[in-house]
Amino acid sequence: MKLILLGPPGAGKGTQAKMLMDRFGIPQISTGDILRAAVKDGTPMGLKAKSFMDAGGLVPDEVVVGIVRERLQKADCAKGFILDGFPRTVLQADALKESLLALGKDLDAVVSLDVDVEALVERLTGRRTCRDCGRGFHVKFDPPLVSGKCDTCGGDLLQRDDDQELTIRHRLEVYSEQTSPLVDYYRSAGLLTAVDGMQEIGVVQDQVLRSLQAG
Repeated sequence: MKLILLGPPGAGKGTQAKMLMDRFGIPQISTGDILRAAVKDGTPMGLKAKSFMDAGGLVPDEVVVGIVRERLQKADCAKGFILDGFPRTVLQADALKESLLALGKDLDAVVSLDVDVEALVERLTGRRTCRDCGRGFHVKFDPPLVSGKCDTCGGDLLQRDDDQELTIRHRLEVYSEQTSPLVDYYRSAGLLTAVDGMQEIGVVQDQVLRSLQAG
């Protein structure tokens, strides 16, 4: 099973990816994770990425695509993979298509998780993390027993800087401008299934699995 999960920050891609990893025995490939790993391992593409990062610049598409291609050639991707956070633009999608073709692979499906913007803002601004043990909470959906304190260790709960409302709204605007055109891109290719991410997690999981089995 070779698939892409699309959706804005906070849509639940990580939760669904974990379920799919367990179900199909395939890895979740997050560009942030593999970029850091490639730099750490000193791969050819990782060294190129490091040169841009050290200079304070953005890693160009060709290097990101190269790192993804390196990752897709590893043994654990033989049965498939879940791409999360890539591609981000139509140009990256074109490059991914070419890379997969060169590797003798092809996508089976693209699942888009649709969530209302205001619901996303509520989900993300309400997140809190324990400063000491790292456990996560949500002020509305998973509140601690004592406000501002971790149930596990009693540490202070903090809101991450990137969970501030202004930051979140900016991230959602960037997603809408750059990444949402991928919905039409993959729909026109006959690969896309849209799932209502506003539903309960279990319901979303069932619909994702049904869409993959139907495909």
